[in-house]
Amino acid sequence: MSRDFLYNEIANGIVIQITGGVLQPGDKLPSVRMLCKEHGISMNTAKRVFLELEAQSLIDSKPQSGYFVSRLPYQKLPLPEVSRPSSLANSNEPNELISKVYGNMGNSGLTLFSISAPSGELLPLAKLKKEIVHATRELREGGTAYEPLQGNVKLRRMIAVRSLAWGGNLHENDLVTTGGAMNAVSLCLMALVKPGDTVAVESPCYPGILQLAISLGCKILELPTHPVTGLEIDALKEALPRIDICLLVPNFNTPLGSCMPDEHKKGVVALLAKHHIPLIEDDIYGDLYFGTQRPKCCKAFDKEGNVLWCGSVSKTLAPGYRVGWVAPGKYKEKLLKLKLIHSISSPSIMQEAVANFVTTGKYENHLRQLRRTVEDNYQNYLRAIAQYFPEGTKTSRPQGGLSLWVEFNKGIDTAKLYDLAIKQGICIAPGRMFTLQDQFENCMRLCIGLRWSDELKFKLKQLGNLAKMA
Repeated sequence: MSRDFLYNEIANGIVIQITGGVLQPGDKLPSVRMLCKEHGISMNTAKRVFLELEAQSLIDSKPQSGYFVSRLPYQKLPLPEVSRPSSLANSNEPNELISKVYGNMGNSGLTLFSISAPSGELLPLAKLKKEIVHATRELREGGTAYEPLQGNVKLRRMIAVRSLAWGGNLHENDLVTTGGAMNAVSLCLMALVKPGDTVAVESPCYPGILQLAISLGCKILELPTHPVTGLEIDALKEALPRIDICLLVPNFNTPLGSCMPDEHKKGVVALLAKHHIPLIEDDIYGDLYFGTQRPKCCKAFDKEGNVLWCGSVSKTLAPGYRVGWVAPGKYKEKLLKLKLIHSISSPSIMQEAVANFVTTGKYENHLRQLRRTVEDNYQNYLRAIAQYFPEGTKTSRPQGGLSLWVEFNKGIDTAKLYDLAIKQGICIAPGRMFTLQDQFENCMRLCIGLRWSDELKFKLKQLGNLAKMA
């Protein structure tokens, strides 16, 4: 094992213990010498681990005393409980609520805590414009011609190269480009399900996934989900006889921001393969990690082509470009047939522009800055919530992504809070949107991908005051 990999593994392990509450504020960490002895590493590597944790504001060093877990604001905020949805498949859609919230998408007059996408102020807009112009000049017929059915070769090659970071080892021929991640998920579901099939998902779950599955005539089985480690494996095992498809967001899912440990991912892949249940993996947030290393994907443990891995640049680079992809494993031919029927080709210019942006290294540079900014936002949100929100408020502990899950006491209805907040120019995503059951009425999702400012802090203060009155 390389020194860099070992250092990252040790640091990430401590991060998980701190964010998950195993290590409490003020707890003393092992000394540098003890860390060397426990893990068989050098003094320099051990010091590097502590420097990384200090950089993330997770620990403090005290001269002559050692390292201690920081007393960060989020430590005042309890962690939400593991979700406990009904074991019965349900289809009670909160359509009116969803329509109200997403009807505000693109409204520049509102503070959109409700939309899980990075603010344009955090995106390299000028550089992207140049890539669009360059793509128009370079592409055959100025980009007006159809792409090959599988999509832009350069883009697929770069996605394959980047998969090495999470153990994917993909080839460009393994991939099919799509019109964003939801288009990829949609093609996967259409290829796999028939009316009446049961799709297992995390609970809470992104409403677009719930609506899509229902529109295809599927039943939805929501499974218990831990706010830090994601899907509860034992619950999945119990539900196996009733499941036809599993659709998960293992890395920093919305709205919880949870991240499944590698051993859980490996176990889920093996379990589903054994029972011949396909796994659709939506990895749209995987590049937005707060630690030192990108988390692995379920696809990394897929030996039988049973995992359909979906991704896009919608949450990292350009939401409106609608550039996505899927590595569909053994279901590739079904996906290609459906893509031909539904879209024929993907947008040439957008794919070429994104491919060039990735190829030149600009994408990785942008990601590093974006990750730092979003992580700083997360800490700023927690400080504001700890200061301004009602007593008893709980928050998730995202290790990446764009979502923060907030849970109030049972007396606060976030659907009613939405109506109060919208009058103040604030749009939130009430928790009831993320389920087909009567749960999460006292919860909401906040997007942490907005540019932090005094005005944003004031909006959180307003929201907290409204919650106290709700």
